[in-house]
Parts: sequence; structure tokens; C-alpha cells
Amino acid sequence: MPASTAPEAPPVTPQASSPAPPGAQSAAGPQNAPALQDTQPAPSTPSSRGADTRALTQVLFGQLKGLEPGSPEHGRVRGALIEANLPLVRYAAARFRSRNEPMEDVVQVGTIGLINAIDRFDPERGVQFPTFAMPTVVGEIKRYFRDNVRTVHVPRRLHELWVQVTGATEDLTTTHGRSPTTAEIAERLRITEEEVLACIEAGRSYHATSLEAAQEGDGLPGLLDRLGYEDPALDGVEHRDLVRHLLVQLPEREQRILLLRYYSNLTQSQISAELGVSQMHVSRLLARSFARLRSANRIEA
Repeated sequence: MPASTAPEAPPVTPQASSPAPPGAQSAAGPQNAPALQDTQPAPSTPSSRGADTRALTQVLFGQLKGLEPGSPEHGRVRGALIEANLPLVRYAAARFRSRNEPMEDVVQVGTIGLINAIDRFDPERGVQFPTFAMPTVVGEIKRYFRDNVRTVHVPRRLHELWVQVTGATEDLTTTHGRSPTTAEIAERLRITEEEVLACIEAGRSYHATSLEAAQEGDGLPGLLDRLGYEDPALDGVEHRDLVRHLLVQLPEREQRILLLRYYSNLTQSQISAELGVSQMHVSRLLARSFARLRSANRIEA
């Protein structure tokens, strides 16, 4: 088609003055990105979460104070307090992770201490609730280990001293940068090294190991298979010593008759021929020796 007769293109109108639809702003270019970043919430940190928990706890205690104990609303606020402070219980339970007890059980026991702390807490004293509740939670967990977990009874003095030994060990480890020796712990607490060793052994005595249980890690059989057997000749040692003590109290001829009869296994006739006496006399000497031995034996007496 000739250029003179071609239709003219419609004029292009600028789009700057027309407003964009709301959905188009989110799909626009990078110039809108800073506005989106300003509207996104900042990630929470542990300190901010702790501050939020303390603020929420303070508000809930304020609500709990004006409610009637036993009412549904009182139970709801009390349950919210327990739920909000469960991280405190988990933190306290983590200190007992080395006790080889299920953490669910330890947390459950610590929650009982948390509930007791909530029921006894008075906000008007000006003390933060975590500061007030932590000793109660830890005390409840320690009481659980003391009364329910130990199958081996440990004297109370050793148990209390073991707590001091544990604390001194942690302090000395921090000071020296290494595990302290028994002598260093004993010097720190002003006790003997034997007492330190006894405390360490008592602190580990939570469960009695079965004699039939296989030993883990070393591949050895159970303790029962490694125990020594009773020597059947053990009783004979005591008896021989007793007989030797009694025989020296008899006359020499009677000692010889007993040796020939019970150690050489000779008959009375053979003994009489050996000694040149009658068999009746040998029999009387044996009877008299037995009577003397019985009278001198203090065990039978």
C-alpha cells in the first residue's frame, strides 16, 4: 500500500497519570520493595520473648487476684499462667539431663513445682515471678530424684556433701580450665580425699545394677557370670585348724593313735599290733581322747 494512503497509528497516551490497581503495586518493580520490607514484622529474639512472657505473667496475675478461687474464670487464667511459664520448667529440667531419667517425667515433676509457685506467689512483694518460682521448681525436681528415683539408699550427710562437691568441682573447673583433682576438691571444702571419693561414689548410686544384666560396651558377660565360686575346701581349712589346736592338748600316745586311725586309716586291730597293746586298750584310749576333745572344743560347748 502506498505510504500516502496508510492509516495513521493512534496516538499513545502516557500511563503515568492513571492510577495502578491495588494488585499491581505488589507486582511492580524494585521501587516498591522498601515499602514491603517496612511492613514485615521483625523476628523475635529470646530476650524479647522473655520480656513478653514476664509482661504477660504480670497481667495474668493481676487478673487472677480479682477472681474467686475455684471459679471457671480463675481456672482459665491459672491455666494460662502455667502454659506461659512452661519454658521456665524446661530450662530447670535441662540441668538434670545427665541423670538418665526421661525428660518428660522431669518436666512433669517440675510443672508441679510451678503450680505450687503460682498458688503461693504474691505480686505485691515486688519480686519477679521467675525469681520466686525457680527454687520451687528445682526443689520439686530434686525431691523427686531423692525420694523416687534412687534405689540405693545413700546417707543424708553424704548426699548433702555430694552437692557441695559438685559445686566445688564446677567452680574449680572454671578457675583452672580443667577438671580438678581429688586433693584440690578436698582442700576447697576442707574435708579428706576419702570423703570426696565417697561423695562421688554416692552421687552415682541411683540404680542397682542387675547381676544378670550384660555389661554394655565391653562385650563381657553379666556380673553373675564373673563372680567367684565358693571353694568346697574352704570349710575344711577352719576344721583342720581347730583339730590341730585340740590335738596338741592330748598325750603323745593318744595323738599317735588318732593319726593312725583317721589319717592312716588303720583299724583298731592294726593299731594294737603297731603299738603292741590290746585292741580293747586302743578302744578305751580312743574313747578317752574323744571325751577330752569334746570338753576342750569351745564351739560345741
